[in-house]
Amino acid sequence: MPYRVESVPFESRGAEHYRCQPFGQVPWITDGDLTVFESGAALLHVAERSEQLLPRDRRARADVAQWVFAALNSVEAASLPWFVLKFAGDGEETAERKAIASFLTSRLTHMEDVLSGRDWLTPRFSAADIAMADVLRLIDRFDGLASYPACKAYVTRAVERPAFRTAYEDQMAHFARGGEGG
Repeated sequence: MPYRVESVPFESRGAEHYRCQPFGQVPWITDGDLTVFESGAALLHVAERSEQLLPRDRRARADVAQWVFAALNSVEAASLPWFVLKFAGDGEETAERKAIASFLTSRLTHMEDVLSGRDWLTPRFSAADIAMADVLRLIDRFDGLASYPACKAYVTRAVERPAFRTAYEDQMAHFARGGEGG
């Protein structure tokens, strides 16, 4: 599927940006005359074009959709406060930070159980794995999967896929050019 990576200013986001993404965030995608914001919505929009990513069968489709939402609402929601503290270098031990870590541990323990003994969330690789692997990849960035070998192996499988490598390399090349060019 052809695509183009584009950048937007980090500051000074104008009216056009807010027209595409009402919260002034990224990402969003433009597909012809259609703009779709929020990563999960954009992922499902793209997945509509591939039966591999989003099966036509009603049950299989529901299985993929629920795992996409689980990645974004159950695992990412638990990981985001932890990730922000790690990214900021804030390692102070407080009751609040322990609660954040405990919440993430609970989610990762469940994901470890789910991923033990299987390659993907559904019987074959799907949009669900794109979402979940991306969420878990950010946790792994700060060694958060060290005690979760099935989660870590899952992320490794996902990022070793040729499609992931191509998209990642395209994005890094775009940034290396200073965010210019497609």
